[in-house]
Amino acid sequence: MNLRIPGPTPCPEEVLAAGARQMMNHRGPEFAQILRRVTDGLNWVFGSSTDVLSFTTSGTGGLEAAIVNTLSPGDRVLSVSIGSFGDRFKSIAKAYGADVVSYATEWGEAADPAVIARMLDDDPSIKAVLVTHNETSTGVTNPLEAIAREVRARDRLILVDAVSSMSSIPCPVERWGLDVVVSGSQKGWMVPPGLAFVYMSERAWAANAEAKMPRFYFDAAKTRDSLAKLQNPWTPAMSVYYALDKAFELMRAEGLEGIFTRHEAVANYTRERVKAMGLKLVPVDERYASNTVTAVWWPEGVDGKAISRRAREEFGVVLGGGQGKLEGKIFRVGHLGWVHQADVAEALDVVEKLLAEARARV
Repeated sequence: MNLRIPGPTPCPEEVLAAGARQMMNHRGPEFAQILRRVTDGLNWVFGSSTDVLSFTTSGTGGLEAAIVNTLSPGDRVLSVSIGSFGDRFKSIAKAYGADVVSYATEWGEAADPAVIARMLDDDPSIKAVLVTHNETSTGVTNPLEAIAREVRARDRLILVDAVSSMSSIPCPVERWGLDVVVSGSQKGWMVPPGLAFVYMSERAWAANAEAKMPRFYFDAAKTRDSLAKLQNPWTPAMSVYYALDKAFELMRAEGLEGIFTRHEAVANYTRERVKAMGLKLVPVDERYASNTVTAVWWPEGVDGKAISRRAREEFGVVLGGGQGKLEGKIFRVGHLGWVHQADVAEALDVVEKLLAEARARV
């Protein structure tokens, strides 16, 4: 099976083997050592001088943790959405009673830092900005460093969905002045689903002390206090920690710059290959095209769902489909985590073959 969706992503065999080991006491010294190594690895990738928290949940759970640990009902927040997952972040904030102001681009476009700056200047009551770093539904990466610069200059909090970017493309949390940053184990970390990672800055912890949104399982302070004792407050997804411990060995051997360079090279290959097939990228401006997932328009008159089905059933190639209003209109090629050019080349060979057959029938 050639799994080319933007998550869950394929895992190296040694990572899967590590995750299959026997259970141990999650309050004992052996697991404490694993938790310490994993946390050190997270700090390294995030670029954090303080401990990044880990929660047994999905990336969406991590986003919920970001909201409830820094905000109170009625707080005014600016939601910056460039696709389906930006909309999800906004929905979580609304569900907990935040007063949400929206800035939404057309799908396929990146957010404009100048627009965000203007909206913050026009509304001093906005406390926090919600932004997706890498929008997998459209294959667009926001200019996060520039956005953060505008938010920091106006002394507001910035909460970042980095679920599909962190560990695959640069996102140094302290250097960019980010406040809360969330990622998920099933993306670029080369391990199965089950863990979310949450960084919180000093500003975020100050907000946490005042935040009134309800929380129990996702209480960051409880998680931080437990981590100080090298424990989780609740029963952790131990197998995923085992796997992540092994994955960090592989990541450290390659180095962050090596990882980023590999993702960039595979992404460049993917984009050039689909354009050579006469296909059009979803990102309006290729400068913001993602290095973890490439979104491509199906040609007019072609049944993209049928091609995707044949690719899966006949060739074992699993493509990502369109979400929301893009359903049936695009396909997505995930290239993050444990991925090399040959994996993408094999998948695109199949797409090219099936597309040629479909065009011939048309």
